[in-house]
Amino acid sequence: MKPQILVVSPMPPRVIEALKDDYDLHDYYRAEDRPALLATVGSQVRGYLSQGAVGGADAALMDATPNLEIIANWAVGYDTIDDQAARERGVILTNTPDVLTECCADLGMALMLAVARRVAEGDRYVRAGRWPQKGRFELGVKVSGRRLGIIGLGRIGKAAAWRAEAFGMPVAYHGRHAQTGVTYDYHDSAVSLAENCDFLMLTCPGGPETHHLVNADVLEALGPEGFLINISRGSVVDEPSLIAALSEGRIAGAALDVYEDEPRVPDALIAMENVVLQPHHGSGTTDTRRAMDDLVVENIRRHFAGEPVKTPVYPLP
Repeated sequence: MKPQILVVSPMPPRVIEALKDDYDLHDYYRAEDRPALLATVGSQVRGYLSQGAVGGADAALMDATPNLEIIANWAVGYDTIDDQAARERGVILTNTPDVLTECCADLGMALMLAVARRVAEGDRYVRAGRWPQKGRFELGVKVSGRRLGIIGLGRIGKAAAWRAEAFGMPVAYHGRHAQTGVTYDYHDSAVSLAENCDFLMLTCPGGPETHHLVNADVLEALGPEGFLINISRGSVVDEPSLIAALSEGRIAGAALDVYEDEPRVPDALIAMENVVLQPHHGSGTTDTRRAMDDLVVENIRRHFAGEPVKTPVYPLP
């Protein structure tokens, strides 16, 4: 009997194509009657395919699949997966770190440049034919030499910091604790970091610990000449407070790849000229997405071949 895999989130076609001949894949995410599907195959399910920001897996689903062995997550973040419940049940959880680090950091820098130099706004200005009519476009803000604050100095945060150094930007950071071997200035609160930077970039994980970490106080500290760049998770930012700060001129602008209720983006953000928007596309290059696909497939194949998975989130006894 082929291993039974529950597809709990939308998955790239390449992943499905690579696994469909050797595994029985059950589309739980799109099932019209999920309880009926679980009643039929739940006791046989040995693995999940999941995408960290969409769908996910909670303790109740794991209880309905008591023989679950592995959750292969197509993303670095796994905030819609109850990792504690998985760990308690001895379930392996894998993700796709490293392969998307460089592209996410690239987009973070691109967004910072775009919002400061008004790239998207200038594009609209030219396309609308306003340049011949109204003349010179309004000025932007110089990026080189400005201060960058990073919340979450993990793989992506470090990659963004390295890029910022090439722009002559002093870098500081905030996280749960100061890191050894890091030369950047550490701030023990998000407010302190925001007070001491011109651009505040978010590269931290989502989840309860960082929920609304960037709130009205942090935005007030960032100030009317400061910019927010979010390539982490929408839940990290108190979105109503961000909209208020932008509309009242209490920060200069924002560049966002993620949102609290994506793919739904507030109309207020869409209407603002000083906001650059992307559709959660940090890893959105052909090269990186293929590498993510391949890593998910490799983790599944390794596990069911009795080999150690390549990228476990946590060790199991």
